[in-house]
Amino acid sequence: MAKRKRLTPANPAFIAPAPEVKSAFPAAPASMRAPIADVAREASSTAAVEEMAETLRRAREGGRMVISVPLTEIQTDYLVRDRVSVPGEEQAALIESICRRGQQTPIELVDLGEDASPRYGLISGWRRVCALRELQRGLGDRYAEALALLRRPKESGDAYLAMIEENEIRVGLSYYERARIALKAVQQEAFADESEALAVLYENASKAKRSKIRSFMGVVRQMDGILRFPAAIGERLGLQMAQALEADQDLSTRLRDLILRNDPADFEAEQSLIRAELAPKKPTKPKVQDTAPNPAQLADTPAPGRTTAPIHLRSHGPHQIVLEGRGVDEAFRRDLEAWLEARKG
Repeated sequence: MAKRKRLTPANPAFIAPAPEVKSAFPAAPASMRAPIADVAREASSTAAVEEMAETLRRAREGGRMVISVPLTEIQTDYLVRDRVSVPGEEQAALIESICRRGQQTPIELVDLGEDASPRYGLISGWRRVCALRELQRGLGDRYAEALALLRRPKESGDAYLAMIEENEIRVGLSYYERARIALKAVQQEAFADESEALAVLYENASKAKRSKIRSFMGVVRQMDGILRFPAAIGERLGLQMAQALEADQDLSTRLRDLILRNDPADFEAEQSLIRAELAPKKPTKPKVQDTAPNPAQLADTPAPGRTTAPIHLRSHGPHQIVLEGRGVDEAFRRDLEAWLEARKG
């Protein structure tokens, strides 16, 4: 086998530098040069920034990005709230939770535009906003902002639907509160009529449940602002009230006077007053002034010009008696009819 020859590295001294090439045109100053690589890099950076800004904008407006909103910029009465009352112990527990762990669930807002003041309308999260405001009053600006998601309801009806769905999932609404928000949404012209409001807001409810909510609308229509604890009214009592209010036009006035006069301290006391008023009343017979003698007197007291004659009374089956004897004559019959007529009142 032939022996391989090892090659040695080239000597750098023998390598001549490349000849200098000169351009026929003078070189431009550095300030005027725009290499294609620099232009491409700047264009790429600008495009990336614009794309990121557009992505963030879509995420923000589409409700996929949590933003921080000052409490002063939140309009809590943008919608008529579905919650008519919140138990004090529940609200105190929420305040304590936010104080310890911070706001865990964002509220939902709609952007009313830069010209609006406040700018954001509250869709859901009323209790959380109230809790944050309470904490801000006690602990300062640490709680001056709320975490929120922006929604874009196409119509007011969509906003009411979002509020109801959020509360139904988290806590649940009473029949009174369901009926009230449907009625208020119609009054705010979010829906054309009550039937449309029920169909849209409670689309997933059964027909029977929607019927009960409609019945409660009658209670809300006549008793809203009068009842002290309306959310505590159960299904059975509420339906009884709806039926009674429809049959008796003066019932709402009597209930209002009854509640104002007794000033119930809790829902149990209030419902006791309502049940007592709804209970069927026993008919009271007016006291009759007897102007005619009773049959015994007729038998014992002879009429002028008549002699005393015996009269006998005996039973003749249920709800029937028989008077007989020589004393039962035409004069006695007239006196007896007059006495019976006086008893009728």
